[in-house]
Amino acid sequence: MGGQEKGDPGQGERTILTGPPFYLPEFERSYRYIIDEYEVEPREIGIFIPCAVRKPYSTSPSHQLIRMIISQVLDPSQYHIIVFGTCGIVPAELEEMYPYAHYRYMLGKCTDETIRQDFLKIETGRVAEYLEKTRDAYRYRIGYCLGLFREALIRGSEQAGVPIDLLLPSRERINKIIEEEDCSFQEGSLSMDEYLGEFCEELIRFRNSL
Repeated sequence: MGGQEKGDPGQGERTILTGPPFYLPEFERSYRYIIDEYEVEPREIGIFIPCAVRKPYSTSPSHQLIRMIISQVLDPSQYHIIVFGTCGIVPAELEEMYPYAHYRYMLGKCTDETIRQDFLKIETGRVAEYLEKTRDAYRYRIGYCLGLFREALIRGSEQAGVPIDLLLPSRERINKIIEEEDCSFQEGSLSMDEYLGEFCEELIRFRNSL
């Protein structure tokens, strides 16, 4: 365990959780609340983006860039942002709820293949259950993600039988980054100009096709 951070109002201080959060009971309990009790307000488009190191997620530089593009292309009444990944799957408006603003973990630095495969299995199930829960809440679904997060979203979609209508970055763009760029992570970062440019272009194209 790490330092202390303020929790939700009236709940006192919360300990920062470390280690793979997808194993922790705190995340399973919060996930069950979202699936079993939380009412997701219907929107035309559900947009799935990965969780971030900085908390709350909306203060992350990458999230701010992604959100800026989304807000420039779509009207707020059209979409709902869902954050997913090592945190499980979280409607963005719940980002400050415990434990989602109270953990530190980066899957990208994990080299233990057992942990990585456990994440993929657990997150696939959580994505699938959320997609099933919100089957009628969204008319369309968009994903913007890389790596194991992307694989979990694809597998969760297949398991639930609920399609992801637009998945970005495109495989062609990812392959180009792998071939041409020297990045800390093989596929680079979602905040790279090449990815954000494609995201903006494809989001505009998607909007215009509605």
